[in-house]
Amino acid sequence: MKTYNSTYVFGITLVATLGGLLFGYDTAVISGAEKAIQAYLIEPLHMGSFAHGATVSSALIGCIIGGLISGFLSNRLGRKTSLLVAGFLFFTSALGSAYPEFLFFEEGKPSTGLLAMFNFYRIWGGIGVGLASAVCPTYIGEIAPAGIRGRLVSFNQFAIIFGMLVVYFVNWGIADGQTLEWINDVGWRYMFASEAIPAGVFFALLFFVPESPRYLALARDEQRALSVLEKINTTKEQAKNILQEITSTIAETTKAKIFSYGKKIIVIGILLSVFQQFVGINVALYYAPRIFESMGVDRDASMLQTIVMGLVNVIFTVLAIVTVDKWGRKPLLITGSIGMAAGMIAIAVLSYFNIISILTLIFIILFTASFMMSWGPICWVYISELFPNKIRGQAVAIAVAAQWAANYLISSTYPGMMEFSSAFTYGFYGVMAIISALFVWKMVPETKGKSLEEIEKIWKK
Repeated sequence: MKTYNSTYVFGITLVATLGGLLFGYDTAVISGAEKAIQAYLIEPLHMGSFAHGATVSSALIGCIIGGLISGFLSNRLGRKTSLLVAGFLFFTSALGSAYPEFLFFEEGKPSTGLLAMFNFYRIWGGIGVGLASAVCPTYIGEIAPAGIRGRLVSFNQFAIIFGMLVVYFVNWGIADGQTLEWINDVGWRYMFASEAIPAGVFFALLFFVPESPRYLALARDEQRALSVLEKINTTKEQAKNILQEITSTIAETTKAKIFSYGKKIIVIGILLSVFQQFVGINVALYYAPRIFESMGVDRDASMLQTIVMGLVNVIFTVLAIVTVDKWGRKPLLITGSIGMAAGMIAIAVLSYFNIISILTLIFIILFTASFMMSWGPICWVYISELFPNKIRGQAVAIAVAAQWAANYLISSTYPGMMEFSSAFTYGFYGVMAIISALFVWKMVPETKGKSLEEIEKIWKK
């Protein structure tokens, strides 16, 4: 027998996961446009691989900022208002990135100022991504019943990957049949501008969802918290019991500081985030068309293979959604780490012997599929549920900022590392995958089926 109102819960989750979709859309839109940006802005200014890598990854600077301020905003403004801020940032960044010449520069005349303005708009949108990446899973985790929390938070990862898949199709559709000159001059603008549509929808729908009941309890608005819990749960008695459990943990931790539950919980949150990036997943996502072109595939076919990879990502994220509340978090993470290590080490060996074949594509797919059924969604599940109520906003902000810092480090160093040695580059990611499996095995607790308040008791002990 269900103890929750599934229609209401899934409706709220669907709106919240649009933030995840925009997260994926914004971070992956650059994969189709990065070569055009290089031709339009980088090469005419005679800048090298460092400037190219920094421009491709510039949104990640905003992601770090958004992650860092997410705790402050979500605790002061609430989870819902923080998501509204993220929606506004997504919308304005999409338009600004598409036409960075707005007000200050002349179209068709590259300059360092124009490059800086383009990066500003990407960073501006990145702040929205950083906010959404922290607040969306937190919000979903706080409204979700314990028995399906893993599944609902995993939907956020599905939305991220679906957003990436959608933008792969959008980029391919814009570029299909067009000349390289048109894409380098105009096409990339359409790619960035297309994000304004889902951003506007996300912003509008947020007005129809409630605030998180756990945030309302933290804000001492227990009447509104109870009202939301009554809509989520099937009986008023159940809603009252949950609210009592929430308020008791808040009362016990009124003066809680970030290390009130020890340093280990914060270290685990940071390392989960860092390992999620150090395995090299965003290299595969950001540079996918370029990787396929380096295998000897032409531009249109490389975009098509990127779409195939996106479909594989969606399928294996669904596998995680179906199994996370049945098999548990730890088994999925360890299995995924093993698959990622096998894929990346195999790619490193093929690169060392300069072998370019269908095997390269197979091992890239093995790597990304292993990530999508494990570290992709499960890391966000852990981040949303691992931390006690009182420190959740601060702790999630630290973990998410660490994740985006690691993402920026890995993504921006990729072009330079590849110039040094492709075999070393992919081998490094493979070794990180092995270490991540050992870390989960030794340090990370299983949280399957536990309420957020029950998980809190693990750290009190």
